[in-house]
Amino acid sequence: MSDLVTISNRDGVAVITLQNPPVNGLGFAVRSGLQAAFDSAATDDAVRALVITGSGRMFCGGADIREFGQTPPAGTPHLPSLFDAIEALDKPVVAAIHGVALGGGCELALGCHVRLAAPGTRVGLPEVTLGILPGAGGTQRMPRLIGVPAALDLIVSGKMVPASKALTLGIIDEVVEGDVDVVEAAVALARQMADENRPVRRASALDDKIAEARGKPEIFEQFKKKMARRARGFEAPYACVACIEAAVTQPFAEGLATERATFQRLVASDQSKAQRHAFFAERQVAKIPDVPKDTPTLPIDTAAVIGCGTMGGGIAMNFANAGIPVTVFEVSQEAINKGLGIITKNYAATVSKGRLSQEAMDTRLGLISTTVNYEDLGNADVVIEAVFEEMGLKKKIFGTLDTVCKPDAILASNTSTLDVDEIASATSRPEKVIGTHFFSPANVMKLMENVRGAQSSPQTIATIMKLSKTIGKIGVLVGVCDGFVGNRMLYAYRRQADFLLEEGALPQQIDKVLYDFGMPMGPYAMGDLAGLDVGWLIRKEQAATRPKHLRYSTVADRICELGRFGQKTGAGWHRYEAGNRTPIPDPEIEQLIVSISEAQGIPRREVTDQEILERCMYPLVNEGAKILEEGLAMRPSDIDIVWIYGYGFPRYRGGPMFWADLIGVKQIYDVMSRLHDEHGDWLEPAPLLRRLAEQGKGFGDL
Repeated sequence: MSDLVTISNRDGVAVITLQNPPVNGLGFAVRSGLQAAFDSAATDDAVRALVITGSGRMFCGGADIREFGQTPPAGTPHLPSLFDAIEALDKPVVAAIHGVALGGGCELALGCHVRLAAPGTRVGLPEVTLGILPGAGGTQRMPRLIGVPAALDLIVSGKMVPASKALTLGIIDEVVEGDVDVVEAAVALARQMADENRPVRRASALDDKIAEARGKPEIFEQFKKKMARRARGFEAPYACVACIEAAVTQPFAEGLATERATFQRLVASDQSKAQRHAFFAERQVAKIPDVPKDTPTLPIDTAAVIGCGTMGGGIAMNFANAGIPVTVFEVSQEAINKGLGIITKNYAATVSKGRLSQEAMDTRLGLISTTVNYEDLGNADVVIEAVFEEMGLKKKIFGTLDTVCKPDAILASNTSTLDVDEIASATSRPEKVIGTHFFSPANVMKLMENVRGAQSSPQTIATIMKLSKTIGKIGVLVGVCDGFVGNRMLYAYRRQADFLLEEGALPQQIDKVLYDFGMPMGPYAMGDLAGLDVGWLIRKEQAATRPKHLRYSTVADRICELGRFGQKTGAGWHRYEAGNRTPIPDPEIEQLIVSISEAQGIPRREVTDQEILERCMYPLVNEGAKILEEGLAMRPSDIDIVWIYGYGFPRYRGGPMFWADLIGVKQIYDVMSRLHDEHGDWLEPAPLLRRLAEQGKGFGDL
């Protein structure tokens, strides 16, 4: 046998064990080892039954996705045929599952005749999150075991379910309780089945659960309508539905062939490549070359937040959700009461939707205390300031925190644009100062753009990166510049959108183009949601240092001067009816834009959707290239994660830098060069973009 798959005979029961840490992935070598083990057990008269399990902390985490697209060594079995062979054995085959059985690991278990699970086990078919579907019988066997509605929910969502839920659904047959080892229980059951000559139960032969859906195509149509919003733009969820429908309408062998063909098509698609890229990029962001993995971190047992507004309250909720006591400071009891009211309302909304118990809500609220005295923050391990984007105010607060907080406390700013080094200069501990840019709403959005100052220590960086994970965020480390990574790129994107307004486009047209591209909202609908006054305040702060020779659009400022700050005032770029968040094009804004064009002598023209896409997205990529060259992001994939989790860049496009490689860096460079000639210096191609184009390379080659 292969070292990656071992087999031992326990009084007539062959125990086949996956030995491929850390997740027992089903790579090429493991498949060959499994094939050899099952061939040996099937032909060995001394083996009367089989048990399959995994070593270490889990049964099997699924296929090795790094091997997707590679040609397997000659003789390597395909998983579908391997699992078919396992299921076809006349000898009982029992899966002994612990930890997790995901993807191909779950499909391996489905190919067994009986499935036992240890308490705490989780199972699922998460392939859809990688832009693919279960390609080894999952879409065919799962509906036969648990029925079509449950299979649709499980496979299209990609969610994992605990052993107790899997037992209720019918995915597993027994949860082995108490002190009994799941492998020992599986061996005993397999031996008993052989002794009693009990007939095996093959999932592929079951029909009663799928018969309930036969002749009812409306089941699948209704499900597609239900999932349409969350699946917008994605190919894999719809492919999953089609293959589950094939399980109902086709014999098992034909359905398996349909599933396999669909799987192979998806694996080769740009969407799957993009989603696999995002999967690996998420795991890469935690690796910081000059901050080793073993860097000691400070304990974060208590926290404090300065400000109980929208951002401060959301940040406080993150700590409470993670079980960390947090003290919220505000300048008045009135401000505290208002902020706590919003926090309570947010929690109550989650309870009303059934996603949180009342008891859990009460526990979390109990972890949030308030104060109007800075001295009460003296014992906090980390303090996060979340006040307005005004440098003088922030420096004053940090000077005060420096005097009242304990010496080893980390002082962090939730600034979205301001210079972290200047903020740190107000303290005697710049090595303990760092930026923690949360995204709104802070209790929902998963990104934390962690901004290292020039003197932020490795320990401070490591602690904040670890804290990001503790409170359920994805932390990405970036450097100091105006807007850091995310907002600096956003400026380039929005700047061109505003120029296009002056040249002939309208907000609703630009919003539609970017929404159709896959963004959750267009830039103007998004601005209205976030509030236009914050950006206006930042622009006024930057007015003195704005380059006079470069074009500047005044449209956004003029709208704010009218008191239109977005949804919260009922009007911004669009107008809004009471109680309705749907943007409505406003003739008043159209007239304002036209008048600005006339005043600046810019003739209005027809602006095509393709020009909007190129003028917005290509400068976004170009700014990312500048950021990489300046060392403000460590990797192109870090930029992709910032934009996927902070701005809703479509995951099925992999982030702006990965998308650029799909489009072709040379094409983007050529278009940027033309736009630079036509529209000026804001669109000058970045040196890195030019070099990659000349070398025929992409950002993935860096």
